[in-house]
Amino acid sequence: MFEFALLLAQAALDLNKFGAGLGMGLVIIGAGLGIGRIGSSAVDAIARQPEASGTISTQMLIAAALIEGVTVIALILILIS
Repeated sequence: MFEFALLLAQAALDLNKFGAGLGMGLVIIGAGLGIGRIGSSAVDAIARQPEASGTISTQMLIAAALIEGVTVIALILILIS
Protein backbone atom coordinates (compact mmCIF):
# COMPACT_ATOMS: atom_id res chain seq x y z
CA MET A 1 0.00 0.00 0.00
CA PHE A 2 2.85 2.36 0.82
CA GLU A 3 4.49 1.73 -2.54
CA PHE A 4 1.25 2.64 -4.30
CA ALA A 5 1.07 5.90 -2.35
CA LEU A 6 4.63 6.73 -3.38
CA LEU A 7 3.81 5.95 -6.99
CA LEU A 8 0.81 8.28 -6.86
CA ALA A 9 2.89 11.01 -5.24
CA GLN A 10 5.49 10.77 -7.99
CA ALA A 11 2.79 10.91 -10.66
CA ALA A 12 1.21 13.95 -9.01
CA LEU A 13 4.49 15.84 -9.33
CA ASP A 14 4.20 15.75 -13.11
CA LEU A 15 1.08 17.91 -13.36
CA ASN A 16 2.13 19.52 -16.65
CA LYS A 17 1.48 16.33 -18.59
CA PHE A 18 -1.74 15.70 -16.69
CA GLY A 19 -3.00 19.22 -17.43
CA ALA A 20 -2.05 18.97 -21.09
CA GLY A 21 -3.86 15.65 -21.43
CA LEU A 22 -6.93 17.01 -19.68
CA GLY A 23 -6.92 20.11 -21.85
CA MET A 24 -6.59 18.09 -25.05
CA GLY A 25 -9.45 15.85 -24.01
CA LEU A 26 -11.71 18.81 -23.29
CA VAL A 27 -10.86 20.48 -26.60
CA ILE A 28 -11.57 17.33 -28.59
CA ILE A 29 -14.82 16.63 -26.73
CA GLY A 30 -15.98 20.21 -27.30
CA ALA A 31 -15.15 20.07 -31.00
CA GLY A 32 -16.91 16.75 -31.40
CA LEU A 33 -20.03 18.04 -29.68
CA GLY A 34 -20.00 21.22 -31.77
CA ILE A 35 -19.61 19.44 -35.09
CA GLY A 36 -22.25 16.90 -34.10
CA ARG A 37 -24.69 19.68 -33.27
CA ILE A 38 -23.98 21.42 -36.58
CA GLY A 39 -24.59 18.17 -38.46
CA SER A 40 -27.86 17.40 -36.69
CA SER A 41 -29.14 20.94 -37.20
CA ALA A 42 -28.23 20.79 -40.88
CA VAL A 43 -30.05 17.50 -41.35
CA ASP A 44 -33.14 18.93 -39.62
CA ALA A 45 -33.01 22.04 -41.78
CA ILE A 46 -32.63 20.00 -44.98
CA ALA A 47 -35.57 17.81 -43.94
CA ARG A 48 -37.72 20.93 -43.56
CA GLN A 49 -36.55 22.65 -46.76
CA PRO A 50 -35.05 20.17 -49.22
CA GLU A 51 -34.68 22.84 -51.90
CA ALA A 52 -32.12 24.70 -49.75
CA SER A 53 -29.90 21.67 -49.20
CA GLY A 54 -26.98 23.06 -51.22
CA THR A 55 -26.79 26.30 -49.23
CA ILE A 56 -27.25 24.52 -45.89
CA SER A 57 -24.55 21.96 -46.71
CA THR A 58 -22.09 24.66 -47.73
CA GLN A 59 -22.67 26.64 -44.54
CA MET A 60 -22.39 23.46 -42.48
CA LEU A 61 -19.03 22.57 -44.02
CA ILE A 62 -17.68 26.09 -43.48
CA ALA A 63 -18.76 26.06 -39.82
CA ALA A 64 -17.26 22.59 -39.26
CA ALA A 65 -13.98 23.69 -40.87
CA LEU A 66 -13.82 26.73 -38.59
CA ILE A 67 -14.39 24.55 -35.53
CA GLU A 68 -11.68 22.14 -36.61
CA GLY A 69 -9.28 25.02 -37.24
CA VAL A 70 -9.80 26.38 -33.76
CA THR A 71 -9.39 22.86 -32.36
CA VAL A 72 -6.05 22.37 -34.12
CA ILE A 73 -4.81 25.75 -32.88
CA ALA A 74 -5.86 24.90 -29.33
CA LEU A 75 -4.13 21.51 -29.48
CA ILE A 76 -0.92 23.11 -30.77
CA LEU A 77 -1.00 25.73 -28.01
CA ILE A 78 -1.55 23.01 -25.39
CA LEU A 79 1.40 21.01 -26.74
CA ILE A 80 3.66 24.07 -26.70
CA SER A 81 2.90 24.95 -23.09
